[in-house]
Amino acid sequence: MSAPPADYFDASFPGATQVVRVTNLHEAKVFARRWVIRDKDPALKALLRHIEKVNSAATADSAIRQLKQALACRGLLVTASPMANGVLRE
Repeated sequence: MSAPPADYFDASFPGATQVVRVTNLHEAKVFARRWVIRDKDPALKALLRHIEKVNSAATADSAIRQLKQALACRGLLVTASPMANGVLRE
């Protein structure tokens, strides 16, 4: 079963050929961990610690919103679908 459109978002790293779809808290943690390893930004490390301490649904929503905001601020949040008419946009 797939998540409703409002419950997921797509993200990508600069120069990456694939887009990552984040649909739940676990995927957000994995993406944030890889992002921290890649960029080594102290602000991202703090965000990752916050995401890893999540213990309720309300806190999870807040943590995922913060991740989306961080992605948007850095231009890594994909707002348009990478697939148009079955063809990958580059």
